[in-house]
Amino acid sequence: MNKDQPNHERSGGSAASAQPLAGKVAVVAGSTRGAGRAIAVMLGAAGATVYCTGRSIRGQQSDLKRPETIEETAEQVSERGGIGIPVQCDHTDEEQVQALFERVKAEQNGQLDILVNDIWGGEHLTHWNIPFWEQFLSDGLLMQKRAVHAHMITSYYGVPLMVERGSGLVIEMTDGSTYNYRGNLYYSLAKISAIHLAEAMAAELRPYGVTAVAVTPGFLRSEQMLDYFGVKEENWRDAVAKEAHFIESETPYFVAQAVAALAADPKVAEKSGQALTSWDLSVEYGIRDIDGRHPHWGQYAKKNRLPLN
Repeated sequence: MNKDQPNHERSGGSAASAQPLAGKVAVVAGSTRGAGRAIAVMLGAAGATVYCTGRSIRGQQSDLKRPETIEETAEQVSERGGIGIPVQCDHTDEEQVQALFERVKAEQNGQLDILVNDIWGGEHLTHWNIPFWEQFLSDGLLMQKRAVHAHMITSYYGVPLMVERGSGLVIEMTDGSTYNYRGNLYYSLAKISAIHLAEAMAAELRPYGVTAVAVTPGFLRSEQMLDYFGVKEENWRDAVAKEAHFIESETPYFVAQAVAALAADPKVAEKSGQALTSWDLSVEYGIRDIDGRHPHWGQYAKKNRLPLN
């Protein structure tokens, strides 16, 4: 087990209370690393069977050339008490996505309780401080294909399993909880689209008993962000010298705990259509980050007069 992961066994309480999602089935689309991996792990810690999907597998990296794989994620899910099932899937490929959910339907008797859309893949496609008309249009369009079209395709094939059972939760992972500009046209379009996908799906799914929400982390201390600043989780504060606002950053497990709490909340339908934040959910559900901190990007941004997207 990764020593930086939260350990529910240390927190006390009965096994039943520690695994409120026992018997539930989840698909976390884009769970190779970052928030997606942490969400898969925390759903597993809560007892869920989690299909961990993404493009990177052992011996075959995606174009992002990152070392993390979906097999590692699935193993961490199982180590935490859930059932992790890795499935290589390019969520921009309709046939692969259709096959994924046909497999879930066959293996789980048609059951799908939680669908997390966390596909991104825009790390190398975002060009900051450059007007959109001076960027490569191909990069901007590919970002929409990966971060918007992939979410649409995944929900198109996954949601019918929920509709048939009259229950389920769809979570659109995004960056920011508003419709405000995010410093780059293509990036803004992708992240705001995820919010509206949740709002629109909620409207159409409400008569069928299925809930849809958008969820954002704050300043995410992901593997890639740590690498960008040249630090590790153990010495992440050293990066504050390069980026002062990194002091309020959060690990992927902060928002992941919030997602797991949402999935276990019997009143989650009351939030359908909303754009939710890790910091507000942490207050509502009594969540602390795995380093013991309680980051609150909303309060920090207000105090430092930063735009809150």
